[in-house]
Amino acid sequence: MDNQNLTEQLLIANQEKARFEAELILANIELDFQNEEKLKRAAELIIVNRELDFQNQERVKRAAELIIANKELVFQNSEKEKRATELVIAYNQLDVQSREREQRAAELITAGAELVFQNQEKEKRAAELIVANKELHFQNQEKEKRAAELIVANKELHIQNKLKEKLAGELIIANKELIFQNLEKEKRADELIVANKKLVFENQEKGKRAAELIIANIELDFQDEEKEKRAAELLIALKELGYQDEEKSKRAAELIIANRELLVQKLEKERRAVAEAKKDEFFNMVSHEFKTPLTNIKAIHQLLEKKTDRTDKIFPFLANASNSIQRLEKLIADLLDVTKINSGQIDLNIAAFYFSDALTNSIANVQLAAHQHDILL
Repeated sequence: MDNQNLTEQLLIANQEKARFEAELILANIELDFQNEEKLKRAAELIIVNRELDFQNQERVKRAAELIIANKELVFQNSEKEKRATELVIAYNQLDVQSREREQRAAELITAGAELVFQNQEKEKRAAELIVANKELHFQNQEKEKRAAELIVANKELHIQNKLKEKLAGELIIANKELIFQNLEKEKRADELIVANKKLVFENQEKGKRAAELIIANIELDFQDEEKEKRAAELLIALKELGYQDEEKSKRAAELIIANRELLVQKLEKERRAVAEAKKDEFFNMVSHEFKTPLTNIKAIHQLLEKKTDRTDKIFPFLANASNSIQRLEKLIADLLDVTKINSGQIDLNIAAFYFSDALTNSIANVQLAAHQHDILL
């Protein structure tokens, strides 16, 4: 019994080990896939930036073309207004001439011919005015279309400007930090220069007093050594500060990359969670749809068993159908268990079974229908 338990535990441990190895392989595959996705997205970002620059250039060209078209439209409108004014004047003159022609119709037949000619000219000008109005309407529509395109382009340009402003803000912050660090370095360099000037001044004083004070020279030499040590320490501190600045820059870049990777992994986990939820919902729906007709079949089968005599030839078929219904119910229950296993809400209990019983049941199921299909067992 102990050996059997030990064997079962060893089998479970091997299964867990295999599962962990499979998960590790999947994690490595996902990591490689994520790296490929990052490279692809970086390439796509470069292409998008190029397309954005090209679109900006195209928008600038379209804006210039729209300005030129607006100027041309204004000029055409002014020309049409001049023609309309001339046509109004012509209408007024034609009315005056018509009155004069009515008064002189009996006197001047030639004036009647001139009036007909002027009416023809009036119709021609009216037709020209209609054509000009149609052209003006078409140009106004074109102007509205171009204005709509310009509005869309301005919105896109506004969004791009916001993105550029964000990047510019981040760059300004980085520049401010760099300027602050440079100021700190300049302050320390100024302190070093002041210390060097003091050292030069003290050396000059030592040169003057060298003949008078030998003890002072010894003390001054000691002070020079101390100052040199401090200057060396200050130089080392400046180098360490530069190294720390480089380390901070590297860590900041690594932190940005890590944040991006974390965001990608979070989105991937959310997508997988949604997919798992949909899959569980599908399993639940399928099992429910299976249970409904199976319940009806089971009820009909129970009625048939009650009304059928055990000595009847049909009864073995009903017994076999009962076994099949139970197996189908077990399969539906197993399908529900799969969803619970995926969500971690069920534990698997490994148990032994008699293979001979399962084989006997399968043979019995086939034998009941073998005579109908000429199957020899």
